[in-house]
Amino acid sequence: MDAHSAAPGHDDAHHPSPMMYGKIAIVLFILTFFEVAAYEVGHRPAAILHAVVEPIVVPILLVLSAAKFALVAMFYMHLKQDSKLFSNLFVWPLGLAAALILGLIVLARLWRAASF
Repeated sequence: MDAHSAAPGHDDAHHPSPMMYGKIAIVLFILTFFEVAAYEVGHRPAAILHAVVEPIVVPILLVLSAAKFALVAMFYMHLKQDSKLFSNLFVWPLGLAAALILGLIVLARLWRAASF
C-alpha cells in the first residue's frame, strides 16, 4: 500500500489533471494581461480608453486579483477537493476582511467628500 492510498480522504480521482492545471495557468495569464492593460490604460493619458478606465482602475484591479486569488486557492491549494470545513475556515475570514476593507474605503471617501 502506498502513502496516497493509506491517507484518509485522499482520492486521486477528484484531483485536477495536468491538462486542467494548464488551462488554469492560461486563465491566470489572461487575467494578468488584463490587469497590466487596465493599469497601463488608466495611467497613460494618451490611451484611447483612458477617460473611461482611469476612474475605475482600482476596482478593476481588485476584482481581477480576487479572481486570480480564488483560482489559485481552489486549485493549487486544493481547497476545491478538500473538506468544506477547510474551505469555510479559509473563505469566511477572507470575506469578512474584504467587507471590512470595502467599508473602510467607502467611509474614507465619504469623509473626504464631506471635508471639502
